[in-house]
Amino acid sequence: MPTKLYVGNIPWSQTDQDLELLFQKHGTVVSAEVVLDRHTGRSRGFAFVVMGSEEECLRAIQARDQEEVGGRPIVVGRAHRTRNPKPQRRQPKATAAS
Repeated sequence: MPTKLYVGNIPWSQTDQDLELLFQKHGTVVSAEVVLDRHTGRSRGFAFVVMGSEEECLRAIQARDQEEVGGRPIVVGRAHRTRNPKPQRRQPKATAAS
């Protein structure tokens, strides 16, 4: 079963491909995605990596958490769902024209 990792404090220049190369040493990388700001397109400084199994996930955490990448100690741990997701904006109801 694939397991999702949170990778924080990554260098601003880090790419999806960089992350994939970094984590594939610990097993199958199902996906690697740097989170980008939707307005600027720039990295927000964190990413998510999905590993192929629980064992690979644990190996990656043990090997990479607090490792220095690009001069920064990265944070690697299990990704958790947000407990309070942002509410969706409601569209105003259309009113009948008088």
